[in-house]
Amino acid sequence: MCMDRNFYKLKTPCYVVDEKLLTRNLEILKSVEERTDCRILLAQKGFSMYSVYPIISQYISGVASSSLFEAKLGFEEMGKEVHIYSPAYREDEFDEIIKYCGHIVFNSFSQFAKYKDKIEKSSKRIECGIRINPEYSEIETDIYNPCFENSRMGSTLEYFEEGALKYGMEGIDGIHFHTMCEQNSDTLERTVRVVDEKFGKYLKQVKWVNFGGGHHITRSDYDIEKLIDCILFIKNKYNVDVYLEPGEAVALNTGFLISSVLDTMKNGMDIAILDTSAACHMPDVLEMPYRPEIINAGKPYEKKFTYRLGSATCLSGDIIGDYSFDKPLREGDRLIFCDMAHYSMVKNNTFNGINLPDIVFYTKEKEFRVIKSFGYENFKARL
Repeated sequence: MCMDRNFYKLKTPCYVVDEKLLTRNLEILKSVEERTDCRILLAQKGFSMYSVYPIISQYISGVASSSLFEAKLGFEEMGKEVHIYSPAYREDEFDEIIKYCGHIVFNSFSQFAKYKDKIEKSSKRIECGIRINPEYSEIETDIYNPCFENSRMGSTLEYFEEGALKYGMEGIDGIHFHTMCEQNSDTLERTVRVVDEKFGKYLKQVKWVNFGGGHHITRSDYDIEKLIDCILFIKNKYNVDVYLEPGEAVALNTGFLISSVLDTMKNGMDIAILDTSAACHMPDVLEMPYRPEIINAGKPYEKKFTYRLGSATCLSGDIIGDYSFDKPLREGDRLIFCDMAHYSMVKNNTFNGINLPDIVFYTKEKEFRVIKSFGYENFKARL
């Protein structure tokens, strides 16, 4: 991509999603669907670049949503299955949710009971599920761990059994769990054992089980065969359909954030100020936190010239990280941050009045297609 003669014509900062890389991921996901007869859904909370939904829809079964707006987007732009889950639903939105969704997952039996009449009176067939909390997770960062202490995400076995006893299982078509984040299938294998042991009596009473997201299926070291075994184990033991809701696996390593150097300075070390921002354009760099890779850059002091990269915002901690380069950085140099398709566009913001990056699609025909540009009116409209 960076060798394309039109690369330097792009206005920075910009997100660039590569069609060939996206298609590679989708082909892997499609093969999992075909080998197991499971259904894979795009978790829109991770990647909602709807201009590529027509491509995605050729490979997987639909979308998973976390809100009314995501459900509407998936309904309008993907046109396939639309699932939704929320810890609690707003009454003033639920009629519209019914309009767009074929599957609704509730956090508790009390939420299901509250909306059961609306669902039954609907003119369409809606399948309902309950999200469980198996109280097992291998995620070390609490902010991303749905099973950390006192979590609101899903019903524990004790709470689930209370609800099943009080309200009954009638009308419950599925069980949903989501306990993973950027993990391999060995974690899923251990999680499935816990779900099987704790909730097996209820799995016998439903039509489908949703394994949620967090599966890094398209990562180079991911054990797909073990994933296949996990899916088939649940399908065959309980005679149910299986859903998966990966977001990152769809967009993993398919996108880049292109930035330009605005200035360099020194304060104990060399510093480069960029036209992109961790806080505004890649929030997970600060929230996780993590250090994104840059093409042709190394770890601090690995190469001859080391720089701390920061943004032009007024937030002192808006630092991307320390990187080394073969040559000194100069004003106008371009830096290419890797793996910037997921959890970037969906989480970015206009803090400090910093403009949002353009969204660009790099096609199989090696054309840079600017999908959307932003400006002052986008900033003003949010306030």
